[in-house]
Amino acid sequence: MSATPRRDAPAHDFLLPFARWPDDERAPALPPLPNLARLLERLPVQQRDEGDEYSLSPPHERALARSLGFEGPDGGLPFAAHAAAADGIDTGDLAWGLLSPVHWQVGREHLTMGDPDALGLDEAASRAFLDAVRGLFESEGWLVAWGAPTRWYVAHESLTDLACASPDRVIGRNPDLWMPDHPAARTLRRLQAEVQMLLYTHPLNDEREARGLDPVNSFWLSGCGLRQPVREPAPITMLDALRTPALRSDAPAWLDAWRALDAGPLAELLSRAQRGEAVTLTLCGERSAVHLGASAGGSWWQRLRARLAAPRADLGALLASL
Repeated sequence: MSATPRRDAPAHDFLLPFARWPDDERAPALPPLPNLARLLERLPVQQRDEGDEYSLSPPHERALARSLGFEGPDGGLPFAAHAAAADGIDTGDLAWGLLSPVHWQVGREHLTMGDPDALGLDEAASRAFLDAVRGLFESEGWLVAWGAPTRWYVAHESLTDLACASPDRVIGRNPDLWMPDHPAARTLRRLQAEVQMLLYTHPLNDEREARGLDPVNSFWLSGCGLRQPVREPAPITMLDALRTPALRSDAPAWLDAWRALDAGPLAELLSRAQRGEAVTLTLCGERSAVHLGASAGGSWWQRLRARLAAPRADLGALLASL
């Protein structure tokens, strides 16, 4: 006989970004998602986070910040200092920002920012690019640190309350429209222009272009602020398979990722819920997020009554509302 789950056992949180296709006019028809549909029958809606597609912090970052216990305004959630510490950097009492190396594609009418992960930077190339631009920041009194190929960090007092758009807001879009509008951003914009000029004819980019690779020609700053203590959270599983195809407007890959999620992680989550475990699922779109969950413990009759009392959510309507 299996043990009854503890009532006070912490829930296992599953966070699913980009559950809704970003473009309303070109939204593909969802494939059947039987496990997600069955989860909606078991996990009632506990909370909604309403927003719009112009917020600097997208819904999945807001949900993650709440789970970690971070506080801050829109665009001011201190993910950079948290990530820098995880990368082994002594953050001290400084305000940090995440400096993502990027490719800006110059079009006839506007710029488009690419996904840093699409650059394919390895450690050696990433460090070489950072070393090439390091002096521009250090001459202004900024501290510069390398964390990973697409995670560079800077620290400066001006980053304490500098609200910046998440890269997930800007990838595939015109970065000019998302530049910070803050007095402290003047130095940032000048540094961005200087970095672009320095990298425009840099041998590192000549080599990349000779290999048919996009040049690294700019950066994006995000996640600024002082490091905050992390609340002892429940286990969090980020289901981010939909992110890359959504940001690259690859509808077939996005649909394939949905099918794989439903057959894999969501099937596992359904099994946990069927065993009476405390589980939560947060579905996030461009504008809003919905938090679904059920408590652990109780008899099978209590759990059944809770399921029958919960309003049934229509899957298509729920995802469309995100």
